[in-house]
Amino acid sequence: MPVLVMKFGGTSVANLDRIRRAAKRVGVEVANGYEVIVIVSAMSGKTNELVGWVNETSPLFDAREYDAVVSSGENVTAGLMALTLQEMDVPARSWQGWQVPVKTTSAHSVARIEEIGTEAINGKFADGMRVAVVAGFQGVSAEGRIATLGRGGSDTTAVAFAAAFDAERCDIYTDVDGVYTTDPRVCDKARKLDRIAFEEMLELASLGAKVLQTRSVELAMRYKVKLRVLSSFEEMSDEAGTLVCDEEEIMESKVVAGVAFSRDEAKLTLIGVDDRPGVAASIFTALSDAGVLVDMIVQNIAEDERTDMTFSCPTVEVKRAQHALQAACEKGDLGYADLVVDDAVAKVSVVGIGMRSQSGVASKMFQVLSQEGINIKVITTSEIKISVLIDRKYMELAVQALHDAFELERAE
Repeated sequence: MPVLVMKFGGTSVANLDRIRRAAKRVGVEVANGYEVIVIVSAMSGKTNELVGWVNETSPLFDAREYDAVVSSGENVTAGLMALTLQEMDVPARSWQGWQVPVKTTSAHSVARIEEIGTEAINGKFADGMRVAVVAGFQGVSAEGRIATLGRGGSDTTAVAFAAAFDAERCDIYTDVDGVYTTDPRVCDKARKLDRIAFEEMLELASLGAKVLQTRSVELAMRYKVKLRVLSSFEEMSDEAGTLVCDEEEIMESKVVAGVAFSRDEAKLTLIGVDDRPGVAASIFTALSDAGVLVDMIVQNIAEDERTDMTFSCPTVEVKRAQHALQAACEKGDLGYADLVVDDAVAKVSVVGIGMRSQSGVASKMFQVLSQEGINIKVITTSEIKISVLIDRKYMELAVQALHDAFELERAE
């Protein structure tokens, strides 16, 4: 039988009634002739509660015990889902990460999947099991310890299982009914997309769109896993949701597919940095070693053997960045006159594979922002995206103006 992977997020399994609703969807696919692998998240709010208990018990916690605690939420959901399916006379069994096994690295709380064993589940399918309910977000390290994959890790689990079992498709059930041209809460003209290319979805996810975890999209693109994003609260149909697929499977794409934004950004500028070979390496090695996620980078023209270096990072990492740069300065690895922080900025991006073959997108974007009186602080580009850093107070205005300018409310 063909294999289908169905992933249910926390809001889709928030209580027993929602678990029953999700189980009915699984039952429909079993009746359609699929062997189904269901990946479940913890019930909505449960992981936050578990994390809170860990922090209250041990602020400087052992990451191995942290994983043992926070992974338990998915175990509960998996067992309840399997029991619900059994009550519906659907042969189902729950599986924890170590039972599959899902082999991971030993980087607790941010582990990566290295291998998924298929023999045990396939063996049970051969014996008549129709549904394997797998606890998402978790695996087992080489040391035999539970290791979790980081927030959003259940999406990654689902795509990895779809790749390992050569599934026909991977359906991601959430509280939204698909991927939109931008966040409907910011722009009421946002339109649900029927299809979107892997590359576009990857850019949107990495630039602030919350629908899918970035790592899950990377995996889907690498292994050509068809992803469908849909709501667990809408009626089932073949046309429901948004299909994330190869560019070749989309007949025509608009030049710009969507507008993404990230609200909590900060801009840091090192003033009076020594202009010498290796200075950039010194700055960003110090930041990397401190675990700071740097995004946009701009270096000014040097004068008098001094230059300015600007970069952006999430606001929650500003203090860590300041400490890392100060430590590098004290060690003599780096010299600068001042560090200026602006933590009231936002990143707004336009994304589209059509930008590869059509010019004028940057010009249009900058004109639109200029007409709205929005000053651009930093610009970065790639083959299919343009991102700008602007004052946070103008973020919603910028998103709405760009959405209108590129006519994203209209389908092709």
